[in-house]
Amino acid sequence: MVDQAQLSDITEIEQLLARYAVGMTMDDIDSVMEVFTTDGSYSAFGDTYPLVDFPALVAAAPKGLFMVGTPALDLDGAAGTGTGRQPLCFVEQTTHDMRIGWYTDTYRRTDAGWRLHTRSMTFLRKSGVRDSGRPHDPSRPQPTAP
Repeated sequence: MVDQAQLSDITEIEQLLARYAVGMTMDDIDSVMEVFTTDGSYSAFGDTYPLVDFPALVAAAPKGLFMVGTPALDLDGAAGTGTGRQPLCFVEQTTHDMRIGWYTDTYRRTDAGWRLHTRSMTFLRKSGVRDSGRPHDPSRPQPTAP
């Protein structure tokens, strides 16, 4: 049974993840960065990008609609930590090509509330493969050392 504190944590994280998706859709990198812990990171394409690299990574990425589903969450409210998975369907704005998959997340409660600590992308390919992306894309920036 979910108690009031757990329900409050779930609602706060769902809103946090909604702000990520809306910020990415609107190309508002500042609002996206606010949903992460200051030492947060994003993993895809065979690399892990610290938060400082996120603006360059997003600038190099296609623009479009980030549609996300309700996250499946496992939270430890007393410890202020948690994990989750969230399905994603990205539709590129100019071609309407789609990328589908899911995010695997870790969360931390901070003085500013719950934040994403890590976010990792897994893509679902037409071939049936599930992977973190193509590491050889020359237009994608390289992550800086952590």
